[in-house]
Amino acid sequence: MSKAFVRETDNDDDEELDAPEVPAVRNYITPSGYRRLKAELLHLLNTDRPEVVKTVSWAASNGDRSENGDYIYGKKRLREIDRRIRFLTGRLDLAEVVDPASRQEATEQVFFGATVLYALAEGKQNRVTIVGVDEVDPARGYVSWISPVAAALLKAHVGDQVSLKTPGGTETIEILDVTYATS
Repeated sequence: MSKAFVRETDNDDDEELDAPEVPAVRNYITPSGYRRLKAELLHLLNTDRPEVVKTVSWAASNGDRSENGDYIYGKKRLREIDRRIRFLTGRLDLAEVVDPASRQEATEQVFFGATVLYALAEGKQNRVTIVGVDEVDPARGYVSWISPVAAALLKAHVGDQVSLKTPGGTETIEILDVTYATS
């Protein structure tokens, strides 16, 4: 195969890929979220990256790289790992770890890190935990502190009724319980 059809250059490793978009807000994070991101970073640095480097090195020693699937895929995977390492390093450098349990005197008021049980007007109850933007997990009920539901709940007290703006209009929700988990 002619080199004209192969996309391989000396600066292939320097190719800059776009990092995921993150809102330009303070990077508050819970201690458990910080530990989870740090563990992912360390796993990438100490396990995944060395394994891929080893595979790429072995594949490169086999000769023709233009049709070597292990080499081509390995280089691509290495770029993905490096991009994720840069992203995590940047997010951890900017992180402001907030331990919600130790900072709250008024445990019936909603602040960052609170787990809030609230009722919608029709009686349906939801439970959400207000966390940082890097910790959002809708399946577990973790919502970002900048989300509409968190914005409606923040600084409210147990028993308060607050307005939540939704695509279907404004809903009134009542705060039933506020708890703070210990880290």
